[in-house]
Amino acid sequence: MTLFWSLCAALALAMTALLVTALLRGRRDTGPVQAFDMQVYRDQLREVERDLARGTISAEDGERLRAEVSRRLLAADADVRGDSGASTQPRGVAIAAAVLIAVSLLGGGWWLYTRLGAPGYGDLALKDRIAAAAEARENRPTQQEAEAQAPATAAPDTPAEYGELVTRLRTAVAERPDDLQGHILLARSEAALGNFAQAYKAQEQILRLKGEEATANDYADLADMMVLAAGGYVSPEAETALDAAMTRDPDNGVARYYGGLMLAQTGRPDAAFRLWDNLLRESRPSDPWVPPITGQIEDMALRAGVSGYRLPETAVPLPGPGESDMQAADDLTPEQRIQMIEGMVVRLSDRLATEGGTPQEWARLIGAYGVLNDQAQAIAIWDNAKEVFAGDEAALDVVREGARNAGIAQ
Repeated sequence: MTLFWSLCAALALAMTALLVTALLRGRRDTGPVQAFDMQVYRDQLREVERDLARGTISAEDGERLRAEVSRRLLAADADVRGDSGASTQPRGVAIAAAVLIAVSLLGGGWWLYTRLGAPGYGDLALKDRIAAAAEARENRPTQQEAEAQAPATAAPDTPAEYGELVTRLRTAVAERPDDLQGHILLARSEAALGNFAQAYKAQEQILRLKGEEATANDYADLADMMVLAAGGYVSPEAETALDAAMTRDPDNGVARYYGGLMLAQTGRPDAAFRLWDNLLRESRPSDPWVPPITGQIEDMALRAGVSGYRLPETAVPLPGPGESDMQAADDLTPEQRIQMIEGMVVRLSDRLATEGGTPQEWARLIGAYGVLNDQAQAIAIWDNAKEVFAGDEAALDVVREGARNAGIAQ
C-alpha cells in the first residue's frame, strides 16, 4: 500500500506542476491583449512611412492615417498601464488552482480507494492472489481442528422422550454395526438433536454399507453434516465428500453451494460468485440452498469485482399461493382452506391485471384456479396469458405448464 500511495502522490505533484507551469508560462509569454495591439499599431505606423516614401499615398492621406494609428496606439498604451497593477493576480490564481488540484487528486484518490480498494492489503498481482488462495486452500485446518475451534451451539428444544429413544438407538446400532436402516435413522436423529459430529459419523457408516451404491445425495449429506459440525467451515475432508457427490451428480445443488462456500473461504470470491450465480439461475425458489445464497451473493459479487449485481428472477420468491401455502391449507377445514386460497388468488389476479407479472406468476395463478376447480376462470387466465406473451415461446412454455397442472392444456 505504501508503494500505491507513493505513486499517487508523485502523480498528483507531477500533474500540478505541469498545470501551474502552463498557467504561468501562458501569462508571461503573451501578456495582456493590449500589448499585442500596440505591436500591431507600431507596425502600421512603419507601413504608413514606407507608403509615403514610395509615393503610394498622398501626404494628406499619410498624415490622416498617422494620426488615427497614433491615437489607437496611445489608447492601448493607457490600457496596459491601467492593467499593470493587476498583473500579479493570475499568478495568485495559478497558485490557488495548484493547491486545489493537488487536494482534489489526493482526496479523490483516497475516497476511491476506500470505496473500491482493500485498505490494509499489500500490493498483490492477480497471479499472486490466485497463488495465495491455492496455498490457503492447501494448508487450511482439518475437520478435527475446525470442530475443536467451533463455538458451542445450543441444543434444540426436544422432548425428553425423544432423547431417550435416540440413546437406545445408539446402543442398538452399536450392537448391530451393519444395520443400514439403523445408521440412517441414527444419522437423522443426531442431526435433529444438533449433534452433527455424531451425525456425520453415522453417515460415514451409511456410505460404508452402501459401497458403490452410495448416491450423490448420500455424499452431499455427509458434507452438510461435517460443515455444520465445523461451524460453517468447509474442511478438506468435507471437500472430499463434495467431490464424490459432484462426480456422481455434477448438478447436485447442495454440493455446488458448499463448493462455492469453500472457494469463498479460501480467497476465491470470483470463482464462488460464478458458481453461485449459475446455481441460482438453475434453481427454484423453494430449493434449500437458495436462501443462504441470496443472503450472501451480493456481497460476494462486490468481492469479485462485479458492481450492480441483481439477483436472477428465479431466485426471488414469487408472491401469491405457492406449494407451502397449499400444504398449510391442509390443516384447515375445507371452508377455511377455500377462503384462504381464494383470498391469495384474488390478490395475485388483481396485481397481474394492473401491474403485469412474470410467466411463473401467470402459471401459478392458473394452477391456483385449478385447485379451486374453477376451470372457466383458469381457461380465461390462460387465454389472457397467451395474448400477453404472444411471440415469446419461452414464456408461453412456462405458463403452459401451469395450464397443464390445472388440467386445461395438453
